[in-house]
Amino acid sequence: MKKVEAIIRPEKLEELREALDAKGFSGMTATEVKGRGAQKGITLEWRVGEYNVDFLPKIKLELVVEEKNVASVIETIQSICSTGNIGDGKIFISPIEDVIRIRTKEQGKTAI
Repeated sequence: MKKVEAIIRPEKLEELREALDAKGFSGMTATEVKGRGAQKGITLEWRVGEYNVDFLPKIKLELVVEEKNVASVIETIQSICSTGNIGDGKIFISPIEDVIRIRTKEQGKTAI
């Protein structure tokens, strides 16, 4: 099993959720986060002048999937979330040792 964490633009969340649902990946956690990368924030103009926004709002989407499904999940995230512009986000893949469903005590891939 693998954990797929994607940091994406907030406006892409609903479209991505629908696409993942359509492929059978409905279990996910979405968290509102703030972050910065190579772009180091943005400069905005306001009536009184310019100001810097160092941490931009993003969504962290987390899914635990079977290893055989990782490529499909990554492909879906990339196809929906890529705008070709700086700030599109990142995808992180981590191994998951085990999963336990609290309610039924199921373990492993049946608990996903």
